[in-house]
Amino acid sequence: MDRHTIFLTSPLEPEHVDRIRAAATAAVEVIHEPDLLPTVRFVADHKGEPDFKRDAGQEARWRAHLGRATILWDFPSGPATNGGGLSVAPHVRWVQTTSSGVGRMVNDYGLAGSELIVTTARGVHARPLAEFAVMALLVHAKRYPFLKDEQKAHRWERYCGTSLAGQTLLVVGAGKVGAEVGRFAQAFGMRVIALVRRPSDDRRAELFADEVHGLDMLEQAVARADAVVLAAPHTPATEGMLSRAIIARMKPGVVFVNIGRGQLVDEEALTEALQSGAIGLAALDVAQIEPLPDVSALWDLPNVLISPHSASTVASENDAITDIFCHNIPLFLAGRSSEMTNILDKAQMY
Repeated sequence: MDRHTIFLTSPLEPEHVDRIRAAATAAVEVIHEPDLLPTVRFVADHKGEPDFKRDAGQEARWRAHLGRATILWDFPSGPATNGGGLSVAPHVRWVQTTSSGVGRMVNDYGLAGSELIVTTARGVHARPLAEFAVMALLVHAKRYPFLKDEQKAHRWERYCGTSLAGQTLLVVGAGKVGAEVGRFAQAFGMRVIALVRRPSDDRRAELFADEVHGLDMLEQAVARADAVVLAAPHTPATEGMLSRAIIARMKPGVVFVNIGRGQLVDEEALTEALQSGAIGLAALDVAQIEPLPDVSALWDLPNVLISPHSASTVASENDAITDIFCHNIPLFLAGRSSEMTNILDKAQMY
C-alpha cells in the first residue's frame, strides 16, 4: 500500500474529522487545519464566509499540504482551471466532493479525461430536496398563503382546497432525487411521469413512476401535468430545456418546482407566466444567477417561494457524506477502487 495523505479542503465538524481519522488508520496522515478554511455560516456550509482570505503564511501552508496530498475532501478553492487548487496538487489521485452534480465542474476543470477518481455525494441530498418539493405541492394544494392572510385578518371563513391524490406530477431528471420525489408523490396518491435520459418500462419501480419516458417527450408531458419538478443536472443537453415554448404548454395554474439548476429554465418566460397567473406557484431553490439579483421581479411575486440554494442542506448532511468517504477509504487504500461507491462516471457526465 502506498503512503497516503488526506487533506480536508472545506469546513467539516470535528466529530466527522475524527471518523475519517479512524477509517484511515494510523498509516494515513489526515490534515485538518481549520484556520486555513473559512468560517462556516451554518451547519454543513462547505463554502464558508465568501470574503475569507489566507495571509501569506497560511497560503504557504495551504499550498504545502496540497503538494503532499493524495486524497482530498472536496475540490480545493482556486482558479477555474486544472481542477481549481489541483494545479498545485500533483499527487492527488482521489477527490471526495460534498456535492452531487459535479460533472460540469469536472469537465470545466479539464479533468474529464484524467485518471483522477471523483466520488460524489450522490443520494445524500435526495430526501431533503424531495421534502422541499412536496412542501411546495402541499403549500399550494392547502392554500397556505390564503390561510396566513385569513389568520392575520382574524377571519374565520370556511374555504375549499385541493387534494394531491389523483393529480399528475411530472419529474424531469429522475435520478436519486427524482426517484425520491416520485416515492413521496405516490404516497400521496399522485400519478407520476418520469422523464429520464435512458427510459425503460423496467425502471418504473426504481423511479416510483407510473410512466417513464425520454426527455424528448417533455413538450407532451408538461401539458398533462398538474405539477412539474425539475431535478435534472445542468449539461449542454439540458440547458434551457424549459423554454418559453415549453412553459406555454404547461397547464393553467400548474405548480413548478426547480431543485435542479437555474440554467435549465428561461427565467424571463417563467417570470411572465407567474405574473400572469399561468403558473400558480413556483418554488425555486436555484436561479440563473446566484445569488438572485436584488432587481429580479421573482423576489416580490406572491406566488413564488425562493430558497437560497439551500433546500438540500440539512444538519445531517456532513454525517452522510462522511459515511460515503469512510466506506471508500479502506477500499481505495487496498487498491480496490473499482468497488468504491458514488464514483463519478466521466464518460456519462452528459
